[in-house]
Amino acid sequence: MAEKLTFDQFKEKIENTFMQHPVVVDNKYCQWFRDADLSKEEVAAFAQQFSVFSNLFLLACLNRVINAGTLESARETKEILMNELGVIYNNKKAAVSTDMTAEQKDRDGDPAVVSTEGSVQGGTFRFQAAHLEWLLKFGAPVGLDFDTMGKRKHGTKETLHFCDELFRLFGAEDYNVAQGSSFAIENWAAAGFWKDLIAGLEKFKASKCPEIPLAFFTWHDKIEEQHKEHVWDELRETFDDPQFNQDEFIRAGMEMLDGTMVFWEGLDKQRKEIAAAAQA
Repeated sequence: MAEKLTFDQFKEKIENTFMQHPVVVDNKYCQWFRDADLSKEEVAAFAQQFSVFSNLFLLACLNRVINAGTLESARETKEILMNELGVIYNNKKAAVSTDMTAEQKDRDGDPAVVSTEGSVQGGTFRFQAAHLEWLLKFGAPVGLDFDTMGKRKHGTKETLHFCDELFRLFGAEDYNVAQGSSFAIENWAAAGFWKDLIAGLEKFKASKCPEIPLAFFTWHDKIEEQHKEHVWDELRETFDDPQFNQDEFIRAGMEMLDGTMVFWEGLDKQRKEIAAAAQA
Protein backbone atom coordinates (compact mmCIF):
# COMPACT_ATOMS: atom_id res chain seq x y z
CA MET A 1 0.00 0.00 0.00
CA ALA A 2 1.42 3.38 -1.06
CA GLU A 3 2.32 5.84 1.68
CA LYS A 4 -0.17 8.69 1.96
CA LEU A 5 1.14 12.07 0.92
CA THR A 6 0.65 15.30 2.80
CA PHE A 7 -1.50 17.91 1.08
CA ASP A 8 1.56 19.84 -0.11
CA GLN A 9 3.12 16.65 -1.47
CA PHE A 10 -0.13 15.70 -3.15
CA LYS A 11 -0.45 19.17 -4.68
CA GLU A 12 3.05 18.78 -6.11
CA LYS A 13 2.06 15.41 -7.56
CA ILE A 14 -0.99 17.02 -9.18
CA GLU A 15 1.24 19.71 -10.70
CA ASN A 16 3.52 17.00 -12.11
CA THR A 17 0.70 14.88 -13.53
CA PHE A 18 -2.52 16.74 -14.36
CA MET A 19 -0.80 20.06 -15.06
CA GLN A 20 1.78 18.45 -17.35
CA HIS A 21 -0.66 16.37 -19.40
CA PRO A 22 -0.35 17.10 -23.15
CA VAL A 23 -3.96 18.29 -23.36
CA VAL A 24 -3.04 21.02 -20.85
CA VAL A 25 0.45 22.01 -22.03
CA ASP A 26 0.68 20.94 -25.68
CA ASN A 27 -2.68 21.01 -27.43
CA LYS A 28 -1.65 20.93 -31.09
CA TYR A 29 -5.13 21.67 -32.44
CA CYS A 30 -5.62 24.74 -30.27
CA GLN A 31 -2.16 25.99 -31.19
CA TRP A 32 -3.03 25.64 -34.87
CA PHE A 33 -6.48 27.18 -34.41
CA ARG A 34 -5.04 30.22 -32.62
CA ASP A 35 -2.70 31.10 -35.49
CA ALA A 36 -4.54 29.74 -38.54
CA ASP A 37 -6.21 31.65 -41.36
CA LEU A 38 -9.44 29.77 -40.71
CA SER A 39 -11.89 28.95 -43.48
CA LYS A 40 -15.65 28.70 -43.04
CA GLU A 41 -15.41 24.95 -43.61
CA GLU A 42 -12.84 24.59 -40.83
CA VAL A 43 -14.88 26.67 -38.39
CA ALA A 44 -18.02 24.72 -39.29
CA ALA A 45 -16.27 21.40 -38.64
CA PHE A 46 -15.05 22.67 -35.28
CA ALA A 47 -18.46 24.13 -34.36
CA GLN A 48 -20.28 20.90 -35.13
CA GLN A 49 -18.02 18.72 -32.97
CA PHE A 50 -17.93 21.26 -30.15
CA SER A 51 -21.73 21.41 -30.17
CA VAL A 52 -21.92 17.62 -29.85
CA PHE A 53 -19.59 17.70 -26.84
CA SER A 54 -21.47 20.63 -25.29
CA ASN A 55 -24.89 19.03 -25.71
CA LEU A 56 -23.89 15.54 -24.56
CA PHE A 57 -22.19 17.08 -21.54
CA LEU A 58 -25.75 17.53 -20.23
CA LEU A 59 -25.99 13.76 -19.84
CA ALA A 60 -22.73 13.62 -17.88
CA CYS A 61 -23.98 16.38 -15.58
CA LEU A 62 -27.29 14.66 -15.01
CA ASN A 63 -25.50 11.39 -14.28
CA ARG A 64 -23.32 13.24 -11.75
CA VAL A 65 -26.41 14.71 -10.06
CA ILE A 66 -28.01 11.26 -9.83
CA ASN A 67 -24.84 9.65 -8.45
CA ALA A 68 -23.89 12.49 -6.09
CA GLY A 69 -22.75 11.32 -2.67
CA THR A 70 -24.14 14.35 -0.83
CA LEU A 71 -26.91 16.88 -1.28
CA GLU A 72 -24.28 19.64 -1.52
CA SER A 73 -22.50 17.83 -4.33
CA ALA A 74 -25.79 17.31 -6.19
CA ARG A 75 -26.59 21.00 -5.89
CA GLU A 76 -23.14 22.03 -7.13
CA THR A 77 -23.64 20.03 -10.30
CA LYS A 78 -27.21 21.29 -10.70
CA GLU A 79 -25.70 24.79 -10.87
CA ILE A 80 -23.78 23.70 -13.96
CA LEU A 81 -26.60 21.66 -15.50
CA MET A 82 -29.33 24.24 -15.11
CA ASN A 83 -27.11 27.04 -16.40
CA GLU A 84 -26.27 24.91 -19.45
CA LEU A 85 -30.01 24.50 -20.05
CA GLY A 86 -30.73 28.21 -19.83
CA VAL A 87 -31.12 29.31 -16.21
CA ILE A 88 -29.19 32.56 -15.81
CA TYR A 89 -27.10 32.94 -12.68
CA ASN A 90 -28.92 35.19 -10.25
CA ASN A 91 -26.44 37.84 -9.11
CA LYS A 92 -28.38 40.47 -7.17
CA LYS A 93 -25.26 42.52 -6.48
CA ALA A 94 -24.33 43.03 -10.13
CA ALA A 95 -25.17 46.31 -11.79
CA VAL A 96 -26.69 45.66 -15.23
CA SER A 97 -25.97 48.10 -18.03
CA THR A 98 -28.83 48.46 -20.49
CA ASP A 99 -27.03 50.64 -23.05
CA MET A 100 -24.41 48.19 -24.29
CA THR A 101 -23.60 48.10 -27.99
CA ALA A 102 -23.97 44.90 -30.01
CA GLU A 103 -20.19 44.60 -30.05
CA GLN A 104 -19.99 44.95 -26.27
CA LYS A 105 -22.69 42.33 -25.81
CA ASP A 106 -20.77 39.94 -28.04
CA ARG A 107 -17.56 40.55 -26.11
CA ASP A 108 -18.93 40.78 -22.55
CA GLY A 109 -22.23 38.94 -22.84
CA ASP A 110 -25.72 40.32 -23.15
CA PRO A 111 -26.84 41.03 -19.55
CA ALA A 112 -30.35 39.94 -20.52
CA VAL A 113 -29.24 36.36 -21.06
CA VAL A 114 -25.91 35.79 -19.27
CA SER A 115 -24.15 36.27 -15.97
CA THR A 116 -20.83 34.87 -14.81
CA GLU A 117 -21.58 35.02 -11.10
CA GLY A 118 -24.35 34.03 -8.72
CA SER A 119 -26.54 30.95 -8.45
CA VAL A 120 -29.31 29.37 -10.50
CA GLN A 121 -31.33 29.57 -7.26
CA GLY A 122 -33.81 32.32 -8.07
CA GLY A 123 -32.36 32.71 -11.55
CA THR A 124 -34.46 33.35 -14.65
CA PHE A 125 -34.85 30.72 -17.34
CA ARG A 126 -34.61 31.87 -20.94
CA PHE A 127 -34.54 29.58 -23.97
CA GLN A 128 -31.96 31.79 -25.68
CA ALA A 129 -29.63 31.50 -22.64
CA ALA A 130 -29.18 27.74 -23.21
CA HIS A 131 -25.65 27.00 -24.28
CA LEU A 132 -26.74 25.00 -27.31
CA GLU A 133 -28.74 28.00 -28.53
CA TRP A 134 -25.62 30.16 -28.20
CA LEU A 135 -23.79 27.62 -30.33
CA LEU A 136 -26.62 27.54 -32.88
CA LYS A 137 -26.16 31.29 -33.36
CA PHE A 138 -22.43 30.72 -33.69
CA GLY A 139 -22.90 27.96 -36.26
CA ALA A 140 -25.49 29.71 -38.43
CA PRO A 141 -23.05 32.02 -40.30
CA VAL A 142 -20.93 29.01 -41.33
CA GLY A 143 -23.88 27.01 -42.64
CA LEU A 144 -24.97 24.96 -39.62
CA ASP A 145 -28.40 24.73 -38.01
CA PHE A 146 -30.41 22.77 -35.43
CA ASP A 147 -30.42 19.66 -37.66
CA THR A 148 -26.63 19.64 -38.03
CA MET A 149 -25.49 20.53 -34.51
CA GLY A 150 -25.49 18.99 -31.05
CA LYS A 151 -26.69 15.47 -31.84
CA ARG A 152 -24.74 12.29 -31.19
CA LYS A 153 -25.07 11.23 -34.82
CA HIS A 154 -22.93 14.19 -35.86
CA GLY A 155 -20.01 13.27 -33.61
CA THR A 156 -16.81 11.69 -34.85
CA LYS A 157 -15.62 8.59 -33.03
CA GLU A 158 -13.11 10.77 -31.14
CA THR A 159 -15.76 13.26 -30.02
CA LEU A 160 -18.05 10.46 -28.89
CA HIS A 161 -15.22 8.77 -26.99
CA PHE A 162 -14.70 12.00 -25.04
CA CYS A 163 -18.43 12.36 -24.34
CA ASP A 164 -18.68 8.76 -23.17
CA GLU A 165 -15.67 9.21 -20.88
CA LEU A 166 -17.32 12.29 -19.38
CA PHE A 167 -20.45 10.26 -18.69
CA ARG A 168 -18.44 7.37 -17.20
CA LEU A 169 -15.93 9.34 -15.14
CA PHE A 170 -17.36 12.79 -14.41
CA GLY A 171 -20.71 11.18 -13.64
CA ALA A 172 -19.30 8.20 -11.75
CA GLU A 173 -20.89 6.87 -8.58
CA ASP A 174 -17.45 6.27 -7.05
CA TYR A 175 -16.47 9.35 -5.03
CA ASN A 176 -12.79 9.39 -6.00
CA VAL A 177 -13.44 8.80 -9.68
CA ALA A 178 -15.97 11.62 -9.82
CA GLN A 179 -13.77 14.02 -7.85
CA GLY A 180 -10.57 13.21 -9.74
CA SER A 181 -12.15 13.57 -13.16
CA SER A 182 -13.94 16.76 -12.13
CA PHE A 183 -10.73 18.34 -10.83
CA ALA A 184 -8.91 17.34 -14.02
CA ILE A 185 -11.63 18.85 -16.22
CA GLU A 186 -11.54 22.10 -14.23
CA ASN A 187 -7.79 22.40 -14.76
CA TRP A 188 -8.10 21.63 -18.46
CA ALA A 189 -10.83 24.25 -18.84
CA ALA A 190 -8.77 26.85 -16.96
CA ALA A 191 -5.52 26.10 -18.82
CA GLY A 192 -6.12 28.63 -21.60
CA PHE A 193 -7.64 26.75 -24.52
CA TRP A 194 -10.59 29.17 -24.55
CA LYS A 195 -8.13 32.00 -25.23
CA ASP A 196 -6.62 30.08 -28.15
CA LEU A 197 -10.07 29.53 -29.65
CA ILE A 198 -11.05 33.18 -29.16
CA ALA A 199 -7.83 34.41 -30.79
CA GLY A 200 -8.44 32.31 -33.90
CA LEU A 201 -12.11 33.20 -34.08
CA GLU A 202 -11.48 36.92 -33.67
CA LYS A 203 -9.22 36.86 -36.72
CA PHE A 204 -11.81 34.84 -38.64
CA LYS A 205 -14.55 37.29 -37.65
CA ALA A 206 -12.47 40.31 -38.65
CA SER A 207 -11.38 38.98 -42.03
CA LYS A 208 -14.09 36.63 -43.27
CA CYS A 209 -17.24 36.48 -41.16
CA PRO A 210 -18.10 39.69 -39.29
CA GLU A 211 -21.58 38.43 -38.39
CA ILE A 212 -20.37 35.43 -36.35
CA PRO A 213 -21.03 35.90 -32.59
CA LEU A 214 -18.31 34.91 -30.14
CA ALA A 215 -20.13 35.38 -26.81
CA PHE A 216 -20.25 31.63 -26.09
CA PHE A 217 -16.46 31.53 -26.04
CA THR A 218 -15.76 34.85 -24.33
CA TRP A 219 -18.28 34.00 -21.56
CA HIS A 220 -16.68 30.62 -20.91
CA ASP A 221 -13.23 32.16 -20.81
CA LYS A 222 -14.38 34.61 -18.14
CA ILE A 223 -16.09 32.01 -16.00
CA GLU A 224 -13.10 29.66 -16.14
CA GLU A 225 -10.86 32.49 -14.98
CA GLN A 226 -13.06 32.71 -11.90
CA HIS A 227 -13.08 28.95 -11.37
CA LYS A 228 -9.28 28.87 -11.50
CA GLU A 229 -9.16 30.79 -8.24
CA HIS A 230 -11.18 28.14 -6.41
CA VAL A 231 -9.84 24.81 -7.68
CA TRP A 232 -7.11 24.43 -5.06
CA ASP A 233 -9.51 25.33 -2.25
CA GLU A 234 -11.85 22.66 -3.55
CA LEU A 235 -9.00 20.15 -3.68
CA ARG A 236 -8.21 20.94 -0.05
CA GLU A 237 -11.80 20.05 0.91
CA THR A 238 -11.67 16.85 -1.14
CA PHE A 239 -8.32 15.88 0.38
CA ASP A 240 -9.73 16.10 3.89
CA ASP A 241 -12.75 13.92 3.11
CA PRO A 242 -12.61 10.50 4.84
CA GLN A 243 -13.52 8.81 1.54
CA PHE A 244 -10.56 10.32 -0.30
CA ASN A 245 -8.15 7.92 -2.01
CA GLN A 246 -5.12 9.61 -3.53
CA ASP A 247 -4.27 6.91 -6.08
CA GLU A 248 -7.83 6.57 -7.36
CA PHE A 249 -8.17 10.35 -7.65
CA ILE A 250 -5.00 10.59 -9.77
CA ARG A 251 -5.91 7.59 -11.91
CA ALA A 252 -9.40 8.90 -12.72
CA GLY A 253 -8.12 12.40 -13.44
CA MET A 254 -5.51 11.14 -15.88
CA GLU A 255 -8.09 8.94 -17.61
CA MET A 256 -10.33 11.98 -17.97
CA LEU A 257 -7.50 14.03 -19.46
CA ASP A 258 -6.63 11.16 -21.83
CA GLY A 259 -10.24 11.14 -23.01
CA THR A 260 -10.18 14.90 -23.45
CA MET A 261 -7.02 14.65 -25.52
CA VAL A 262 -8.74 12.21 -27.86
CA PHE A 263 -11.35 14.89 -28.62
CA TRP A 264 -8.74 17.45 -29.67
CA GLU A 265 -6.76 14.84 -31.62
CA GLY A 266 -9.96 14.06 -33.50
CA LEU A 267 -10.40 17.74 -34.38
CA ASP A 268 -6.76 17.93 -35.49
CA LYS A 269 -7.21 14.86 -37.69
CA GLN A 270 -10.39 16.35 -39.17
CA ARG A 271 -8.81 19.71 -40.03
CA LYS A 272 -5.91 17.93 -41.78
CA GLU A 273 -8.42 15.94 -43.84
CA ILE A 274 -10.17 19.20 -44.81
CA ALA A 275 -6.84 20.71 -45.86
CA ALA A 276 -5.89 17.63 -47.87
CA ALA A 277 -9.25 17.61 -49.65
CA ALA A 278 -8.87 21.31 -50.53
CA GLN A 279 -5.49 20.64 -52.13
CA ALA A 280 -6.64 17.57 -54.08
